[in-house]
Amino acid sequence: MSKARMPWKAVIGGSIGNMVEWYDWFVYSSFAIYFAGSFFPEGDDTAKLLNTAAIFAVGFFMRPLGGWLLGRYADRKGRKSALTLTVTLMSASALLIAVAPTYDSVGYIGAVVLVVARLLQGLSVGGEYAASATYLTEATPRGRRGFASSFQYVSMTAGQLVGLLLQIILQNTMSQEALDSYGWRVPFVVGAVAAAVVFYLRRSLLETEAYDEEEREVTPHDRGTIKELLAHKKEALLVIALTMGGTVAYYTYTTYLTKYLSNSAGLAKETATLVSFCALFVFMCLQPLAGRLSDRIGRRPLLITFGIGSMVGTVPLMTALGGVQGFAGALTLALIGLVIVTGYTSINAVVKAELFPTNVRALGVALPYAIANALFGGTAQYVALWFKDSGIESGFFWYVSGCAAVSLVVYLTMRETRDVALSRTEQASAEVPARV
Repeated sequence: MSKARMPWKAVIGGSIGNMVEWYDWFVYSSFAIYFAGSFFPEGDDTAKLLNTAAIFAVGFFMRPLGGWLLGRYADRKGRKSALTLTVTLMSASALLIAVAPTYDSVGYIGAVVLVVARLLQGLSVGGEYAASATYLTEATPRGRRGFASSFQYVSMTAGQLVGLLLQIILQNTMSQEALDSYGWRVPFVVGAVAAAVVFYLRRSLLETEAYDEEEREVTPHDRGTIKELLAHKKEALLVIALTMGGTVAYYTYTTYLTKYLSNSAGLAKETATLVSFCALFVFMCLQPLAGRLSDRIGRRPLLITFGIGSMVGTVPLMTALGGVQGFAGALTLALIGLVIVTGYTSINAVVKAELFPTNVRALGVALPYAIANALFGGTAQYVALWFKDSGIESGFFWYVSGCAAVSLVVYLTMRETRDVALSRTEQASAEVPARV
């Protein structure tokens, strides 16, 4: 491993903003059980959750557009500029949800406001993932990139944990009626304010050496274009395929877990929330360890381990979770699932960034990843609830296993990316093929 010092200011600066982005993104899902009735009053609980899950999916379908627009922006204007823009959009979307009117006051107009807010969130997150992944990867010396980029999922998970912690606090300080009436708005107000603060923090970040080098040597019209991306079609398709299994498994064991434990296993909402919080905290701590391991042994071994574990383990794990009786059993099973998922989450950002040259790196990460998430990640909750509503809930478990199997084939056949140079300066320091 390289002895170069870790650029902690860049890692922390990028991670804090990413944390707020994903807090706002996931808090919609974690509080849906409380505000579903405010916008979709008719039908049973599953029908209401289906409606809110559909709007959740709408945000994912905007991610390819956000990935294209903001990925292009990051390749043309810089990683730092893209990071400040994405967090601005996220602040605006959180504020919209916080003030959205209910069905009782204006009918379905409130649901329309939710859709608009989710569209903004989709644009923002579509660009945030790539800008953050590219920034953390480029700002870190070779030999430490896996460790540094793992903080993307540390910050993503931290954002979700903050949302869950706030949910636990509200559950213990407010009545059920108050939460259903107005308490669910509190986390969105917090998210809007936090994003505004991060906007100023991100303005102090330095641009990466790889981008500065590219900006000096390549004219703007050659950077971040679809034409340039099409010159790397194989890598783009690789990103979609390797993301497929990982994103479905990730959303199954994170955002959908609380609903599954509450709606299917029959655990109290408070118990299900506490299980998710504890499991995600351990999951967050595992990310840097796995990222550091990938710097030593390579990216492919971790991806292959995830692929096999998810393909073989999802059906028995989810079946057992559906019949779990208490906190300890649910936590143990959830942790097993999240340990498996760590093989993907800890390094997927750096792997994608290492596949592309600098002039199209952000777009190359953003657009294919966003497409995969729109098709598989964003629909995971809806597909799960659809199977449940149809009386064949176990069909979803096989669906997750099938997606993992497809990605496993990719992991087994792709090349190792750990030692790729990301800039000409980095290439000059060692005789390694450069991705510049």
